[in-house]
Amino acid sequence: MKQNSGSRLSFSEAFNLPLAVDLHTAARAFGVCPATAYKLIRLGQFPCPVLRVGGCYRIPTSLLLRALGIEERPIYAVDLEAGVEYAARSHRSHLPRTEART
Repeated sequence: MKQNSGSRLSFSEAFNLPLAVDLHTAARAFGVCPATAYKLIRLGQFPCPVLRVGGCYRIPTSLLLRALGIEERPIYAVDLEAGVEYAARSHRSHLPRTEART
């Protein structure tokens, strides 16, 4: 699969998604360009189930996250970001002084 030249979704972005997303957002989550995502759908090989609504593709967020290996969502994405920041601070405080400054 070809890598997407745009930015990938961060964890906090992924946890703040609506109940269903468009194909471009799902492609970003998987790190592929939208053209590759359309091709995978045509081949029946997209990594998660895709719904066709009118002329648009929609991907249920719960299925998208499950395909990415994310089984549980935090209550709030802000909690996740705070946890990451706390872990980073905690890790730096346990490093020897010479490593903590770099």
